Amino acid sequence: MRALIYTLFFATFSLQALLQVAAAQATAAAENYGEQRLTIERIFSAPDLTTSAPRQLKFSPAGNYVSYLRGSVEHPNVNDLWVYDVRQQEHRLLVAANQLVRDPAEMSAEEKARRERLRIRASGIVDYAWANNGEQLLIPISGQLFLVNLQTAEVTALTTPSISVTDARFSPRSNFVSYIESNRLFILDLASKQVRQVSPDATETRHYGVAEFVAQEEMKRMTGYWWSPDEQSIAYTRVDTSPVAVQSRTDVYADRTEVVQQRYPFTGTTNAIVDLGIWQRASNETHWLGLNDRHREGYLARVKWLPNSEKVSYQWQTRNQHLLTLYLQPRNGGDATAVLSENSNTWINLHDDLVFLADARHFIWASERSGYKHLYLYRTDGSLIRQLTSGDWQVDNVAAVDDTTGFIYFMGRKETPIERHLYRVSMTTTNPSQPTRLTQRQGIHTVDFAPNQRSYIDYFSSSTQPPQVSLHGPTGERIAWLHQNDVDAAHPLAPYLASWSYPEFGTLTAADEQVLHYKLTKPAVMVDNQRYPVIVMVYGGPRAQRVTNSWGDYFSQYLAQQGYVVFQLDNRGSGNRGKAFEQVIYRNLAQAEVTDQIKGVEFLRSLPYVADDKIGVFGHSYGGYMALHLILRAPEHFNAAVAGAPVTDWRLYDTHYTERYMGTPQDNPEGYRDADVLTYAEQLKQPLLIYHGMADDNVLYTHTAKLTYALQQAMLPFELMAYPGKQHGLRGRETSIHRYNLIADFFARHLQ
Repeated sequence: MRALIYTLFFATFSLQALLQVAAAQATAAAENYGEQRLTIERIFSAPDLTTSAPRQLKFSPAGNYVSYLRGSVEHPNVNDLWVYDVRQQEHRLLVAANQLVRDPAEMSAEEKARRERLRIRASGIVDYAWANNGEQLLIPISGQLFLVNLQTAEVTALTTPSISVTDARFSPRSNFVSYIESNRLFILDLASKQVRQVSPDATETRHYGVAEFVAQEEMKRMTGYWWSPDEQSIAYTRVDTSPVAVQSRTDVYADRTEVVQQRYPFTGTTNAIVDLGIWQRASNETHWLGLNDRHREGYLARVKWLPNSEKVSYQWQTRNQHLLTLYLQPRNGGDATAVLSENSNTWINLHDDLVFLADARHFIWASERSGYKHLYLYRTDGSLIRQLTSGDWQVDNVAAVDDTTGFIYFMGRKETPIERHLYRVSMTTTNPSQPTRLTQRQGIHTVDFAPNQRSYIDYFSSSTQPPQVSLHGPTGERIAWLHQNDVDAAHPLAPYLASWSYPEFGTLTAADEQVLHYKLTKPAVMVDNQRYPVIVMVYGGPRAQRVTNSWGDYFSQYLAQQGYVVFQLDNRGSGNRGKAFEQVIYRNLAQAEVTDQIKGVEFLRSLPYVADDKIGVFGHSYGGYMALHLILRAPEHFNAAVAGAPVTDWRLYDTHYTERYMGTPQDNPEGYRDADVLTYAEQLKQPLLIYHGMADDNVLYTHTAKLTYALQQAMLPFELMAYPGKQHGLRGRETSIHRYNLIADFFARHLQ
């Protein structure tokens, strides 16, 4: 049998040809239905179909201003900094990105990597901070630091283009600005303009004040230093990467090839050694705690100072992630005290919900010990006072704590896991199962409280309402709209609403009787007795959640307008459902998840309008991994698949993520074999398209290379698209248009 391999690399289907196909489809649809239809090019073009909602909203210290980032009409992906006067109810541009630097999109390699970890797509101003006095804001951009005056908009440069800095911030009382430069920690005295180097000089393998790769990518710890509230000390990391083996990665760009030597900790191999030091500003000396000598092999998960600055807390997670311990370390030396520990026979999920109260004698802590994440009130001696929330539902995160009134505000999912609401509960509660819900509109809410807890910003959307931003009082009453986003005749969505499809939600039952939530989007106009092809949009990875009552993705809408039924199911292992739902997958990835997705297809086939021989599946990252498992192991259920940037062999992924769910290859060889896509490669019977970025430093291109080689050796046909110079997110307008047209064309050829 002669191998038939469709290698779509710079050729085969040119972007122009794909755009012509999409344009023809859109034109035909418009003629048939008499209204405007979405095209993929329109989805990724200005003006934004959702409209440009403000981003990175932050209250000023006094709460009388709200600052935010927003792109201009001409450059919607280049953020400028705006402020809203709460009293005057007026918006004004404070500073544009191009006022600060010549090229707002320019950034160092370190910043590019940091933004990839943070999933930041925009350029220009992407972060900023208020000074404690509310008179100035700090803006890092293109590796430089600037201060801007709130009233006069006067800009002061704090650094020169000769250096490039990251992770900059004000000290707690705003007397200093701290930053990382060349893996060293510095502070700048704003009064004297003197710069002081806090850490020792870095070497090729020893870095200071930074978060190591797995901390950024998997633990969501993006920093490696923490100021004490009184500004007298800084706790910061020393990261020794020398134990991590050097891996050679070849990044292919359009005009060059780069060989990157990356210390990548593959699962089962050695991690970087991380220690924590406490620097005293008065003596300019650092005392190192010796964490690796104190504890079993593991990870520095979180660090946080107590309000009185006398102690710093740190959380240490063991290598197998079964044990997480909270320690309190005196600033001036001595032994650390273990305050509490969380144990699990599977794994402990990290969180950011440790809140020390102002008296420094009590704290709030989140735990999944009951089977669901809930809040608890502790004394700093480790004694439990009471449980604050309870029930068969999940707390997402602590939103604010008001020490004066004794109220805790938190985001949770008490009524349904597909919605997120704001609740409050008293620290003296006698009924932890009945908190007060403050947000009323059904959907997904994200809130940000003012420092005085007297107001909050609510970022809201639902399946029928694009994102809105509003200002609220502490009991939920709306004070003002910051971005009302009504879909009126002038809205960018208006021309497409006549043929818009709003999703339906429902539930199925898994093999172990747990409830699975799904979302179904159908063509707006359906003909009786006609059967429609289906595309299953899959992610399926741990802790993720795709089925929510929130504003959807436009590619699903595009597919529905092309005559597809689009289906999404959150299989077991997904997030926000509690331990029993999530931890079914332990040491056995791609088993329960595959079973649940097949359950979803069986449901689809029971629907009278579904063409049961025309069901495709598409996913990216873990979703690409799932798409491969489904097309290889269940070809009788799936007729075509698109796998984007897929993991294929977990032995090629990093320690913290992989070992959390799978253990190590040494102690779980069977689990790794069953979870490995390559185990099933020779079973390919249906059409398959794979795409991958050729500079991906997260899911390395090696994953796709191994799979494509296995398929070639088995002489099996497939299609491949490689994107030069692109990382895991495959960012960029042209790349997005090309990629989604490619996917649409593939499904059109095989399902329609």
